[in-house]
Amino acid sequence: MSLPTLTKSSPARPRDPSGGPPLTLSIVRRPKAGQWIAAVVLLALLAAAVRSVVRNDAFQWGVVGEYFTSASVLRGLGLTLWLTALVMVLGFALGTLLAVMRLSDNPVLRAVSWGYVWLFRSMPILVQLLFWFNIGALYPQILGVSTVNLLDPITVAIIGLTLHEAAYAAEVVRGGILSVDRGQIEAAQALGLGRGRRWRRIVLPQAMRAIVPPAGNMLIGTLKGTSIVSVIAVADLLYSVQLVYHRTYQVIPLLLVATVWYVVVTSVLSVGQYYVERHYARGTETRR
Repeated sequence: MSLPTLTKSSPARPRDPSGGPPLTLSIVRRPKAGQWIAAVVLLALLAAAVRSVVRNDAFQWGVVGEYFTSASVLRGLGLTLWLTALVMVLGFALGTLLAVMRLSDNPVLRAVSWGYVWLFRSMPILVQLLFWFNIGALYPQILGVSTVNLLDPITVAIIGLTLHEAAYAAEVVRGGILSVDRGQIEAAQALGLGRGRRWRRIVLPQAMRAIVPPAGNMLIGTLKGTSIVSVIAVADLLYSVQLVYHRTYQVIPLLLVATVWYVVVTSVLSVGQYYVERHYARGTETRR
C-alpha cells in the first residue's frame, strides 16, 4: 500500500465571485499620525533655525560675502588643499608599508609596525606638532646639522600630519587586506600566479572595497584637521581668516567664511567618495 505524498501548498487566495482568477490583495499600510506630526514639528524647527541664521544681523553676511573670495582667503584655501593632498599621499604610502610589515612573517617587522601605530595613535596631533616645532630645543644638532632653523612651519606641519596619518592608514590598509578571502589567494598560488600578480589582480581590487570608505572619511578628517597647523603659524585657511579678524575685529563673519569653505570642500569630497565606492562595489550584490 503506497502512502500519500504530501506537498507544500501556498496559501489559498480568495476567488473572484464571478468565477475569474484568484484576486490579488495588496497590503495597505495604516498611516502613522505620530510620525507625520514629528516630521512637521522637525521641519518647523529647522525652518525657524535657518530663518534666524539668515536674518540675524550679528552674522554680518555682507562681510562674509566680501571676504569669501578675497585673495588672502583663497591663498589659505589653496594651502589647505595642497597640504591635505600631500599628507594623504605620504600618509597612505607610509601606512601601506607599515601594513605590509604588520602582516609579515618576520616578528621584528611586526613588532616595529605595531609599536609605530601604538605610539602615534596614542599622541595627540597637537602635541606631535609642538614637539616637531621645538625639535631644535630637543636635538640642537642631528648628524652635525643644526636643527634650530632647519624646519620651517610648513615642513613641521607636513612631517607631523604625515606621521599621524600613517598610523591610521596602516590599520585601514591592513583591515582591507585581511578582508580578502584567503582561499582566493591560495587558489591563485595553485594556478602559479606570482606574488606581484596576486596582489595586483586579486588582493588589491577586493581590498579596495574595504579601504575606500574609511580612507574617504580620513581624507575629510585630514582636511578639517589641517586647521590645527594654525597654532604654528602656517597660513592655511583658518590662519588666514584669523589674520583678517585680528585686524578688523569681525570674528564671527570671518569664522563663517572658513566654515562655509570647509563645508563646500567637504561636500565635494563626499560626492567623489560616493562614486569611488560605487566603482569598487561593481559586481557585488549590495548597491547604494
